[in-house]
Amino acid sequence: MSCFKKVLLLLAIIGGINWGIYGIWGFNAVGWLLGGSMSWLSRTVFIVVGAAALCLIPGLFASDPKAAE
Repeated sequence: MSCFKKVLLLLAIIGGINWGIYGIWGFNAVGWLLGGSMSWLSRTVFIVVGAAALCLIPGLFASDPKAAE
């Protein structure tokens, strides 16, 4: 797996953990860490995490696991 794909996966995992925390406890960890969920820094992180998740979608449809790397 390439370094780029590992970074994408890490960002998607961070986003998933944040969603899980928000779903269970109603607490936005990224927003809390970066000055509120509407701060420019939080919104930038949300955009980057969303873009990372979108970039990982083609790997779901690869017939050969090596092709997803």
